[in-house]
Amino acid sequence: MIKVIQGNMKTAKAKTTVTVKKAAPASATVKTRKVSAKKGEPTEEQIRLKAQEIYNERISSGVWGTADDDWHKAETVLRGL
Repeated sequence: MIKVIQGNMKTAKAKTTVTVKKAAPASATVKTRKVSAKKGEPTEEQIRLKAQEIYNERISSGVWGTADDDWHKAETVLRGL
């Protein structure tokens, strides 16, 4: 780790600290874990894809709405409520 401190010599308050971390070696492995939703619950990816589909339909129809509206509607549709 390398620390670089810059500042004005006249004032002690003006300090900027930058921390640079060394990159992991190319041979390092990255641990991943599978995140699963509760049984019967849609995953975040499924909701995102459905919300995007709802957004595209809404825009092509010229209907006003927000991303939050699309997300909530996607959750409702996928949960079967």
